[in-house]
Amino acid sequence: MLGGAAASVLTATFGLSYSLLIFAGPLSPYLSYGVATTFFTSAIIGVVLALRSSFPFAIGAPETSTAAMTGILASSLVERMAAADPSASVLGPTLITFGIASIATGIVLCGFGLSRMGRAIRYVPYPVVGGFLGATGCLILLGAVRVISGLKLQFATLEQFANLMTAYEIAAACAMALVLYLTWHRSRTPFGLPLILILGTLAAHIAFRLAGISVPEAQALGWTFRPPPHVSLMLPWSTAALDHYPWHALPDLAGDVIAVIFVTATSTLFNTTGLEVAAGLEADLERELSATGIANMLSGAFGGYTGCISVSRTVLNFSTGGSGRLSGFTAAAISASMLVFAPILLGFMPKFVLGGLLIYLGADTAHRWVVQSRRRLSRLEYLSLLAIILIILKWGFVAGILIGVVIGCTTFAFSAARIDSIKFSFDGSEYRSSLDRSRDDLAVLSLHGGKIQGLNLQSYLFFGSANRLYQHVKTLLAQHPECRYLLFDFKLVTGIDSSAAYSFAQIKRAAVERGIRLVLVHLSAATEKVLRSSEFISSDVSIVPELDRALEWCENEIISQHQDRAQEVADLRGWFAQILGSDEDAAELIRRCERLEVGADDVIVRVGEPADSMHFILDGRVGVMISHDHGGVSRVRSLGRYTTVGEMGLVLKAPRSATIQAELESVLYVLRNEQFEAVKRDNPLLGQRLLTYFVSVMAERLHYANRMIGVLRR
Repeated sequence: MLGGAAASVLTATFGLSYSLLIFAGPLSPYLSYGVATTFFTSAIIGVVLALRSSFPFAIGAPETSTAAMTGILASSLVERMAAADPSASVLGPTLITFGIASIATGIVLCGFGLSRMGRAIRYVPYPVVGGFLGATGCLILLGAVRVISGLKLQFATLEQFANLMTAYEIAAACAMALVLYLTWHRSRTPFGLPLILILGTLAAHIAFRLAGISVPEAQALGWTFRPPPHVSLMLPWSTAALDHYPWHALPDLAGDVIAVIFVTATSTLFNTTGLEVAAGLEADLERELSATGIANMLSGAFGGYTGCISVSRTVLNFSTGGSGRLSGFTAAAISASMLVFAPILLGFMPKFVLGGLLIYLGADTAHRWVVQSRRRLSRLEYLSLLAIILIILKWGFVAGILIGVVIGCTTFAFSAARIDSIKFSFDGSEYRSSLDRSRDDLAVLSLHGGKIQGLNLQSYLFFGSANRLYQHVKTLLAQHPECRYLLFDFKLVTGIDSSAAYSFAQIKRAAVERGIRLVLVHLSAATEKVLRSSEFISSDVSIVPELDRALEWCENEIISQHQDRAQEVADLRGWFAQILGSDEDAAELIRRCERLEVGADDVIVRVGEPADSMHFILDGRVGVMISHDHGGVSRVRSLGRYTTVGEMGLVLKAPRSATIQAELESVLYVLRNEQFEAVKRDNPLLGQRLLTYFVSVMAERLHYANRMIGVLRR
């Protein structure tokens, strides 16, 4: 209960200032109804959130941003009614408008909560949210000036602010705001704010006494508020009130109602996120939205305005020991009791005290969203935020939202277009498939690997980034006229729009003119659909599921074009003589080996078996396979003709680290461990040459692995 009582002190203090902010100008004669509406709203929202919030210690009430938007809504209604009929009563229509806005807000928030679409609010561009709330802070400052002086700050009224008494009142309020900043803003102690306001009130009354000014005279001079009559709670939904409501003005107020809904929804989101951090608990956002929606619908039913969970009051409740729902009920009960005590407090409050509080709240909101946002935003985003604030102040929130969304989308498009859509590029001489090839084949690829050019793409591809990709491809093809195979890896691409397909069509035309084959890898179904709809994909464009397979196919094409197939006839003696440097050593090694023929998919050795042999691959192809924990099998390397496998196990005597499986019908020659040991014992020179060959094979594999890693790090 102590935590709830401490939080209710802030609710009472803020509630008085919100009442003055909303019921200002033509509504000031009805301040008693404004006080009743504010504290009844606080009580209803407090009870519902105490019952339904995912934070058991939640304190709900009107917030500064929601109160400011309600004040703008009320001001817009009164101005339209005064223009149509200056003698019309404004209290009933104002409360009905509050009810309509609150019920509409509640329906939208419940819809977000029930449909689990609440987190969609997070996708609103930050400059739009920042501009919206920054403008709210500026409007609170303007409202504070109106509360203090009774005048709207406009070019037409600037002369009236030259009045010396008005200047004194505004200066006193600014001094009060400065005191709040220097004291409570930095300490945030539970009872610091009400204590400062009480001391400010006492200081004002002492100054009045020393100046010989009585309380009625201070009220007449405008230094203090005139005490409102008994606080009244008026239910707006009577037949007579509905008959006299200016329904014709409701379409003009739609923009302000939407602004109320938007501010309440974003405040609920930001406050809930802030409480998750402050309390170290995870909130159920959909539940918070539903609870806030129900609270606002009940508030609207009684002519109240919108509110949500409060960060400052909930954190104060939590830090002073509040951990259960009783603290929320306590705060709501004290808010209801203010219906009796508020007029007494307001009759003694100097205008500059509560006006200074409003200046502090407005300046704090504007500073948070206008000044501090500069650190988090780029220059373009920050300029768009300032533009949105100016648009809202000049033409209202509807224009600000619409133009802000356009500015936000445009800013996002420019920012996204600056992100390079190419993660890295490669060619066939440095980035190859996992198929181990003979030295002759490797020599061909080293000489002609530039015919293979590849681009690893990333992020979302749209008209901006895709056009930059097209320009890059044009430059690439100009620098590598020998290119005959152009690979695009879409593995890291999150999506593509129809405008990007036009840039790919330009790429295809450039490739066809140069006789280049396009190869697409890791193409998702959605991306393939977009590219097919633009007729980019046709019979002359290859689609391969994996990059390794695509590289292998391109390499095979190049090798077949530059090697005589007659040279691929199995010539074991010639191969051994080439790697050993001696026909005699080749003959000796052939004598020590056993010939082995295997069919496609035959397992040659299994993982975990003793490594008691190595294999020379004379013809065909084998794959190095590893098993996953979930049961799947992946190929990590393929080995073609005139390559070896198993030499490391033969030297280290370690168990097999992978399974070797034939991918094609293959012919292998097996050198078993006992024969290898016999070679080292009986013919040490041949044994040394074999070890030298093993080292050279491992060095070549390590060299290409390092080059591949270098490409991936670009």
